[in-house]
Amino acid sequence: MGKNEFNSNEEKELFWHSSSHLLAHALTELYPEIKLAIGPAITEGFYYDFDLDTQLKEEDLIKIEEKIKEISKRNLPITRIELSRKEALEFYKKNPYKTEMINGLPDEKISFYEQGNFKDMCRGPHLRYTTEIKAVKLIKLAGAYWRGDEKNKMLQRIYGIAFPKKEMMEAHLKQKDEAEKRNHIKLGRELDLFSMQKESPGNAFFHSNGVIVLNEMTKFMREKLFERNYQEIMTPLILKKELWLKSGHWDHYKENMYFTMIDEEEQAVKPMNCPGGLLVYKSKRHSYKELPIKAGEFGVVHRHEKSGVLNGLFRVRKFTQDDAHVFCTEEQLTAEIIDLIKLCQETYNAFGFKDYHIELSTRPEKSMGSNEIWEIATNALKDALEAEKINFKINEGDGAFYGPKIDFHIKDSIGRSWQCGTIQVDFSMPEKFDLTYIGADDNEHRPVMVHRAIFGSLERFFGILIENYAGAFPLWLAPKQIIIVPVGERVHKYAEKILLELRKEFIRTEIDSRNETVSYRIRDAQLNKIPLMIVVGEKEEADNSVNVRTRDGKQKTIKIDEFIKETKEKIKKRENE
Repeated sequence: MGKNEFNSNEEKELFWHSSSHLLAHALTELYPEIKLAIGPAITEGFYYDFDLDTQLKEEDLIKIEEKIKEISKRNLPITRIELSRKEALEFYKKNPYKTEMINGLPDEKISFYEQGNFKDMCRGPHLRYTTEIKAVKLIKLAGAYWRGDEKNKMLQRIYGIAFPKKEMMEAHLKQKDEAEKRNHIKLGRELDLFSMQKESPGNAFFHSNGVIVLNEMTKFMREKLFERNYQEIMTPLILKKELWLKSGHWDHYKENMYFTMIDEEEQAVKPMNCPGGLLVYKSKRHSYKELPIKAGEFGVVHRHEKSGVLNGLFRVRKFTQDDAHVFCTEEQLTAEIIDLIKLCQETYNAFGFKDYHIELSTRPEKSMGSNEIWEIATNALKDALEAEKINFKINEGDGAFYGPKIDFHIKDSIGRSWQCGTIQVDFSMPEKFDLTYIGADDNEHRPVMVHRAIFGSLERFFGILIENYAGAFPLWLAPKQIIIVPVGERVHKYAEKILLELRKEFIRTEIDSRNETVSYRIRDAQLNKIPLMIVVGEKEEADNSVNVRTRDGKQKTIKIDEFIKETKEKIKKRENE
């Protein structure tokens, strides 16, 4: 790792894995009887599992953290050494976890990393010196079964994070604190958007406020699809096993699917919408003059996710994909990909995401189709990106099993990256389903199929929106756009008149006529993140005006007709102020 570099995932993994060894080193000095298990780098930081008779407490983390800092300052060189299998087993003769790992390795030489009087079995690579780790924070204690198997012994686990600069740690902790305030599960409950219920683990129950936001999302997308001459289709939730065998999902995705028996036939709940879209295309003959055919679907899918990975709206078992499938000729392919890239860009800009990057994923090991069609498909994606002068990263071997793809990663208001949209080129499924169109030569030809989703999962994108805006949605997306606060009973009829006029224009408005002070009701509306509050008293009634307050405290008095016109225009433009 170069001087204080910390940019790529590879650099972070190297740094955090070295940090896990530093944690293990500190533990062995503080608790000599400890038996170390495993300590990998993870998506954000690292952990180490260990067997220790003493049950550690949260306050022990402070002592361990201090020991880590002290070892780091020793500036110990970190070096790779090799031990024979016999030497490694002798070194770990009192450690059943490391012994089991060594016995599972085919190698006769076992790689270790050594720093001072501490060494641990590891493939590496590692940092050069302990002092490169400038800032460490131990985050929490947890329990973990050895090898993730509940039949095995429960070990203790310490999670941590580390950085090469103290300022980076400070920025990280600040972001974590901000992220906690924006937690979509917490805000979903507070703003009455959705709930998670034990009666259906891994599935969201959307309340009225949440449904409004989802409807605004789909309304936006339907307008974009109409502009681009899409058809909207709907396909069944459950389809026969033979369809999933033909599509390849049975072989490549079976472990994530749900199954049922209907009329003594095995059937599956769809995890993806594409096979249904293929059947719709195949239901009639097509001419080259019709192509490209674009079929969009807001399709509900179910995927069997393990309970341990479920996370609010970010990882659910039932969700809606804004799926579409574009059937085109090979000559039309690059132009269609370019149009889809533009659709992604327009969508993310409209929802307030200006910063995003693109990754191109190539053929995975477990896939179907010839090398030739994979090369054509991959080149089409590259050509489209290069034509639009878009920088992109290549992820070797990370494509879908049926074709290469490009993924959009959007950056939110506190700098976190989220993978959302995807564009995937597929030559294999049109072949498997024998899709054809009649060409200008009156012969049958095979179309190319482009799978695409822009939001990805509506539920996940909704969760991202909640956290990006910290629940304070822009006016056009807000479940409740305006609250009217009448100053006393005498102006209640005037408040109701304004309510009717606003609702006639489909502006989501409510009256707060509770027996509370004006300042209390205004404060409550601000806490509920309502974009606009209208205060009306006798003066406003006499002038046919309203006193408008924004949730950030700005105020102005304006004629009601002018206010309605101004508000309608803001909603129509989908402004993200």
